Amino acid sequence: MAGKTLAVGIVMDPIGSIVPKKDSSLAMLLEASRRGADLHYFEQGGLRLDSGVATGRGRMLEVRDDNDNWYTLGEACEMPLGELDVILMRKDPPFDMEYVYTTYILDRASLAGALVVNSPEALRDINEKAYTAWFPDLAPPTLVTRSMDDMRAFLAKHGHIVVKPLDGMGGKSIFVVRKGDNNANVIFETLTDNGRRFAMAQEFIPEISLGDKRILLVDGQPVPYALARIPPDSDNRGNLVMGATGKGQPLSERDRHICSVLGPVLRDAGVVFAGIDVIGDYLTEINVTSPTGIRELDRQFNLNIAGDMFDAIEARLG
Repeated sequence: MAGKTLAVGIVMDPIGSIVPKKDSSLAMLLEASRRGADLHYFEQGGLRLDSGVATGRGRMLEVRDDNDNWYTLGEACEMPLGELDVILMRKDPPFDMEYVYTTYILDRASLAGALVVNSPEALRDINEKAYTAWFPDLAPPTLVTRSMDDMRAFLAKHGHIVVKPLDGMGGKSIFVVRKGDNNANVIFETLTDNGRRFAMAQEFIPEISLGDKRILLVDGQPVPYALARIPPDSDNRGNLVMGATGKGQPLSERDRHICSVLGPVLRDAGVVFAGIDVIGDYLTEINVTSPTGIRELDRQFNLNIAGDMFDAIEARLG
């Protein structure tokens, strides 16, 4: 890509609402800007298909590493998305049908020549909760079901479980349930919408007290440090937005083994940037939609993870 100015688009939630010191999308944009790229900003509602052509109503974007004044937007204009070299799909879940429809638009952009990161097909297929079923030897005992009876039987068998929706993020609606908990039935009713929605149950892993490790993979290769998100004493959830403390640590031998199994599968599926969650020795989630953790690990270990990501992008572009 020497000598060529990259045209980089990003689809994300409103940029004015992010927390810049923590935001991985901003880290990516700052790296693209350092490389001289032209940045184009889109929100989900600005995308459309017009007679099979993926287009977007976007704005030119300038970014700065300034927690008080991190962006400037230009005038809105319509453009074919296939004219972009790269499109970063960084829209946060919920993973609903609107998200799926957006990936269809991005499919058409990809066919027109844009490299979509991560690939639209991977975004559809790799649900961050359910995709652990493809790696049962790495994950704790896990159940995906709409049946409240199944949930009750799973609790009776394992005694201490975690239950959560399949389409959430950031620790929302995650419950820890013990055998004998009188709230169990109402939790199962709520998560499954009385048997009308699929939900997940996993055996509780006590090592959550040591942190829910977020491990980032760039084109199938793990960053050598994990961000262990340690829950506060008042909560079970290892999510930074829920008050967990982020502590960087080197990958363990088990972490590296998990990455050695997952990495090639994700790379071959068109996933350039992924975040997996590991508690103790168990894989619990695989996030390819809008993984976070770049800025915290960069600061703690003097890394440039977004730089590694753009090296991988440029290698894919040829």
